[in-house]
Amino acid sequence: MFELKPLSDTAVPRAIAKAERYRLLNEPQEADSICRDILSTDPDNQDVLAILLLAITDQFVRGDDSVVSEAHRVVDRIRGDYERAYYSGIVCERWVKAQLKGGGHIGSASGWFLEALEWYQKAQALSPPGNEDAVLRWNACVRFLERNPEILPTEGSGNDAGFSDAAPPR
Repeated sequence: MFELKPLSDTAVPRAIAKAERYRLLNEPQEADSICRDILSTDPDNQDVLAILLLAITDQFVRGDDSVVSEAHRVVDRIRGDYERAYYSGIVCERWVKAQLKGGGHIGSASGWFLEALEWYQKAQALSPPGNEDAVLRWNACVRFLERNPEILPTEGSGNDAGFSDAAPPR
C-alpha cells in the first residue's frame, strides 16, 4: 500500500509546534500522528512523549480500553520519576472523567480517582521546587469528588475499591 515518509531532524521543532497546535484545536488524532512521526526520528524526545500521552488521553472519550494501555506504554517511556508519577495520575484522572462523561457506571470511578490521587501524591513528593502541577491536579480531583460525592463508596456499600472489570491496567 503506502509507506510512511520520515521527518528530517531539522523538521522536528516545527513538527512539535504543529502537534501542540493540533492538540489545542481538539484534533488529538492529528497530534498523535505528528508525535509518532517525530518519535520515529527522535525516539527519546521527552517533550514529544508528553504531548503524545496527552493526545492519547484526549482520545479517551472513545472508551476503548486499549487506548489506556497505549497511554501506560507511553508513560513507561518517560524518564523522570516525577514525570512518570504525574502522567500516571493524568492517565487515571482523564480516563475516569471520559468514562463518566460517556455514561460509564459510577461504581468504577472511585478506584480510578483514588489511584490518580495516589500518583499525584507521589509526584508532589518528587516535584522540583516551584513545580506544583501535581498539587493543581490533586485539587482538581478533590473538587470533582466534592461536586460528585456519590462517586466515593460509603461504608458498607460493598464497593471498597470502587474498581470494575475495567480497573486501571498496570
